[in-house]
Amino acid sequence: MDFTGLAFADASLMVDLMMVAQRLRKVGRSMRLCGAAPQIHTLIQLVGLHRLSGVVVEAAVPVAG
Repeated sequence: MDFTGLAFADASLMVDLMMVAQRLRKVGRSMRLCGAAPQIHTLIQLVGLHRLSGVVVEAAVPVAG
């Protein structure tokens, strides 16, 4: 999933992503998250999404400005 351009995310999105990751894992697939802004990358880490099996999180992109 490409998060480029996403400026805001909350815990409900993280729960949805966890559910999708679980469903993908059951069928032998994985989820790659990329392009997340630093604040969203921090949220991913806070909720532990990056620790789930089958979830790959690429480094956060720096915010311009």
